[in-house]
Amino acid sequence: MAGSPSRVYAALVPARGDNLTNENDAGLGWSVKRPGPNCRSPGGEIQVTGSAEVTSPPDRAVLCISVSNAKGSVSDVTESVTRRLDYILQTLRQHDVKEEHTTVTKSIRREDDMYYMEAEVSAIFTDFGKMQAVSNTLVEKLDKTVSVYAPQFSHSTEHLAQLRRKACVAAVANAQQKAREACSLVGQVLGRPLLIREEESREWSGDGDEATPLPRASLQQWIRQATVSVAAQVSITFQIRPRERARKRH
Repeated sequence: MAGSPSRVYAALVPARGDNLTNENDAGLGWSVKRPGPNCRSPGGEIQVTGSAEVTSPPDRAVLCISVSNAKGSVSDVTESVTRRLDYILQTLRQHDVKEEHTTVTKSIRREDDMYYMEAEVSAIFTDFGKMQAVSNTLVEKLDKTVSVYAPQFSHSTEHLAQLRRKACVAAVANAQQKAREACSLVGQVLGRPLLIREEESREWSGDGDEATPLPRASLQQWIRQATVSVAAQVSITFQIRPRERARKRH
C-alpha cells in the first residue's frame, strides 16, 4: 500500500480573534476568522481535505483447459476425451483445488460420419504458484488435443471492498495529520471530528500507458496488468481547542 501526499485546505474558526491569513506556506491554505453566532464549537473548527492511493495485485485467477477430439464412433471419442479429462481433474485435486472451484462442461456433435467432442475445465486459484504448476504439468504430460489457455486474473468482491476501505482510511489519516500540524502552527489543539465526507473515489487497473499483454506474455505481466489502484479523497471538519495553560505551581 502506498499513500500519496495530501493537499490540505483548512479553515480555522476560533472563539475569539480578528481575521488572519498565512501567506508563507504555499502547501497549506488556511484562514482564521471571527465565528458567527451559530458556531457549533466554542473552540472553533478546522476543515481539511486529504487524499491517498493504494494498490494491490489480483487475489484470484481462472485457468481454463479444453480437451477436444474426433472419432468415428461416440464411444471412441467419449473414451478419448474422458481419459484426458480425468487426468486434468486429478491434477487439480493434487494441487488442492476444491471441487466447488472447478467447473466442467461437455459437448458432442456429429458431422458426416465423425463425432466431435469437447470438454472444458475452468478452475479458480488463489495460489498462483500452484496454478502455474498445474499449467506446466498439463502442457508437459498431455498431447495437442489438450489446450491450456492464459490465466484470467481478477479481484474478488471482498478484496476490492477491503482495498476501497484502506484507501479511505489512509486519506482520513493523512487529513488528520495535516490538521494536527495546522493547529499546532497557530497554537491550537486538534479536537474530535465533527464531519467526515468522502469527496472522491477512483479505481483503475494496470498502467494507463501499458498495452494489454499478448497471450505469450509472462505471468508477472498479466498480474501487473490486472493490478488495481484505488484513490480516495475526503473532507473532514474537526473541533479545535485552545492550548491549555500550564498550571501554576502552588
